[in-house]
Amino acid sequence: MSDRPIRVLLVDDQELFRAGIAVIVGGAPDLEVVGQAADGLEALEAVDRLEPDVVLMDMRMPEMDGVEATRQILLPERVERRTVPVRVVVLTTFDLDDRAATAIQHGASGFLLKDVSPQRLHEAIRTVHAGNGVLAPTDLAVLMAGLVVPDRPVPPAFTTLTDRELEVFAGVARGRSNAEIAADVFASESTVKTHVGALLRKLGLRDRVQVVVFAHEHGLVDR
Repeated sequence: MSDRPIRVLLVDDQELFRAGIAVIVGGAPDLEVVGQAADGLEALEAVDRLEPDVVLMDMRMPEMDGVEATRQILLPERVERRTVPVRVVVLTTFDLDDRAATAIQHGASGFLLKDVSPQRLHEAIRTVHAGNGVLAPTDLAVLMAGLVVPDRPVPPAFTTLTDRELEVFAGVARGRSNAEIAADVFASESTVKTHVGALLRKLGLRDRVQVVVFAHEHGLVDR
């Protein structure tokens, strides 16, 4: 495991807020603030130049907002050029913000409220750096349900899921926990966890947050 600190880029149009977050993030020995940006355009340049591991992204900014910046940072052609994966975490003052939901559709690893505690912020950065989401799927299910999401054709990979994996997929898509799904399908939590891992691999998804997005985008919720 690398001893290199997790490199963090801060993106927010309020300089005072950035300064405060920089102090909080820098207070953890395994985290390092490598740069700051005041809008989405600056963020794009900074990501290419600084190669951060995690971007903390504000949603409402001039020039280019956080939704568009997130979309562009996580475009497949940009991702393929990088030697280091970049994760984006949305910061917002609004609970269950529809802009945050749109950013997650574009590949953000989750969102946090701006009044998050320092400990929770540290944990969130470590979590997304490890490749996991920081938004409870139940919250995302509520967010996605409030958006008008055009159905896309279901990828062929979805047909490779077993009957039990389909049951588990439906539970995850509704934001249910492993314990709740286990009770629904009369299986152990460890078995459900195994099925979740299998369906993530088959569908090429990173985490449970992406399962919720996938389900809504392809019209698979409660199917």
